[in-house]
Amino acid sequence: MSYVALYRKFRPQEFSDVKGQEHIVTTLKNEIAADRIGHAYLFTGTRGTGKTTVAKIFARAVNCEHPGEDGSPCGECEVCRSIADGSSMNVVEMDAASNNGVDSIRSIIEDVGYPPTAGKYKVYIIDEVHMLSPAAFNAFLKTLEEPPSYVIFILATTELHKIPVTILSRCQRYDFHRIPVETIAGRLKQLCEAEQVEAEDEALDYVARAGDGSMRDALSLLDQCINFYLGQKLTYDNVLKVLGVVDTQVFSRLMRALTGKDVKTVLSLVEDVVNTGRDLAQFVTDFTWYLRNMLLVRTDESMAAALDMTTENKESLLEESKSTDTVILMRYIRILSDLSNAIRMSMEKRVLLEVALIRLCHPQMDEDNAAIIQRMEDLEKKQEEATAITPEMLASLTSQAALGGEKQAKVTPPPMPKAVPEDIGKAAGNFNSLVAGLEDKALQTYLSDQQLTVRASEDGKTLWIIFDSELSYNMVNGSANRALLKKMFADGIGVDVPFELIYNKTNVPGQQAYGDSRDILSETFGFNIEIEDNEEE
Repeated sequence: MSYVALYRKFRPQEFSDVKGQEHIVTTLKNEIAADRIGHAYLFTGTRGTGKTTVAKIFARAVNCEHPGEDGSPCGECEVCRSIADGSSMNVVEMDAASNNGVDSIRSIIEDVGYPPTAGKYKVYIIDEVHMLSPAAFNAFLKTLEEPPSYVIFILATTELHKIPVTILSRCQRYDFHRIPVETIAGRLKQLCEAEQVEAEDEALDYVARAGDGSMRDALSLLDQCINFYLGQKLTYDNVLKVLGVVDTQVFSRLMRALTGKDVKTVLSLVEDVVNTGRDLAQFVTDFTWYLRNMLLVRTDESMAAALDMTTENKESLLEESKSTDTVILMRYIRILSDLSNAIRMSMEKRVLLEVALIRLCHPQMDEDNAAIIQRMEDLEKKQEEATAITPEMLASLTSQAALGGEKQAKVTPPPMPKAVPEDIGKAAGNFNSLVAGLEDKALQTYLSDQQLTVRASEDGKTLWIIFDSELSYNMVNGSANRALLKKMFADGIGVDVPFELIYNKTNVPGQQAYGDSRDILSETFGFNIEIEDNEEE
C-alpha cells in the first residue's frame, strides 16, 4: 500500500477530533440533536482550518443510522462507511475551481430533484465556491433559497468577499478561525506518538508556528521534516534546516549590526544565510516577526510573557529592545514589509535584501519622518560624543586656566543676564518673529505649527512652549535644537530665557487646556501684551 500523508491519514472522523473550532462544532451538534438542521451553510476561513473536514463529518452525522448522544456519526453503519469511502450517492462534492460554469450548477439543480437512496439527506459540498462565475451564481440562487426538504448545501470558501450578497443572505455563515499554535502543537505531539516518532517539544512548537494557523499546513511540514530525518530524533535545529529558516541568534546579530550601521557585518550575515541554503523570502518574514516582537516588548515589557519564545530568547529580546527606539523599529518593519511583498516574485532576491538592509543602515537615503528622527538622533549622539571632555582634556584645561587666568578672564564673555518676568512676556509676544529669523528651516517648520501654544509659567519665571503634535515635540526636544532655541532667545531678547518644552498628551487645543496666553500674561505682569497670531486673518 502506498504511503498516506499525515493530514489525510489523521483527518478527523468525528466532531470530537476537530481542533480549534469548538464554536462551530458545538453549534452543529446542537442543531442535529434538536433536529433544527438548515438547508444552506457557508463555511469560510483560511486554508487548512477544517472547512471541508467538518462538512464531511456533518454529512455523515445527518444521515447516520445510529448517531451518538452528541450528534456525532457512529462511523460503523452502512451509510457512514459509504460516505467515508466516497461511494455514497447521498453526498456530492464539487470543486468550483474547476467546475465554475453554469452547466455544472445545472447538473446539481437537475440532481436535486431525486430523493436520497439511503439516509435522510442529500448533501452537496461545493468547495472554493467563490470561483463560480456570475452566471453560475445567478442560476444557483433559486435552488439555494428553496431546495427540497431532503437537500443540504454546504459552501466552502477562503475568500468571503468574492461571494455575492444574494448568496450570503441565503446561508448560515460559520467563520473558521486560525487554529492557535498551542492547539496545533498538541495535535502534532499526539500524531508523533501514534507514529512512534521522537520529537522535541521546541521542534513541534516551531512547526506549529510555521503552519500559520493551518493544521493541514503544519501536518505537511511535519511530514516533510520526519521524512528528511527518517529514523532520527526530530530536533529544533533539524527543523530549521529542513524548513530553510534562521535561528533567532542570527537575527540578534543582524539587529546589532543594523543599529551600529555596520554594513560590512550585515552583508557578511547575508552571505552566511545564502551559503547555508536558507530561503531569503522566509528569512525576511521571520526577521520582520522578530522586530515585531521587539516592538511589543519595547512598548510594554509585560508583553514578553505572551510571546511564543524560549525564556532565553525572551531575555535577549528584552535586553536588545532597550537600546532601540520605537520609531526606528517601526521604520525597519515598514521597509521589510515592503521587501517581503517584492522579494517573493523577484529573480534577484539577494540583491533586493542587501539593498533594503543597507537602506536600514543609512536613514539619510529616506525622507520620511521616521528616517529624519533617526538621523537627528544619530547627529545628537555624535555631538554628545564630540563634546565629551575626557579627564586628560579637563586636566589640560585646568592647567591652562592656572597659567593664564588673568588673560582668560579678559577674553571670557560676560555671563548672559537671567530673564525677569517682563523678559518672559517679551519672548512670548515676539516668539513668531524670532522663529522666522531662524536659519535652521527644519526647526523653523516644527516651531511654526498652527497648534503650538507659547505662554509663561504660573510663576512667570519660565516660558512654556506647548505642543499638540507629538512629532513636532520629539523633533524639537533634542539637545541640538534646544541649544538653537537658547541662542535664538539670547540673540533676540538679549537675556537667558529659561524655557520648557511640553507635549499636550490630551490633544486638547492649547488655549482650552492651558488658558489664553494674553490673559495669563496680563494677570502675571499687570499690563497688556500684543501677541502675534499664527493663523492669518
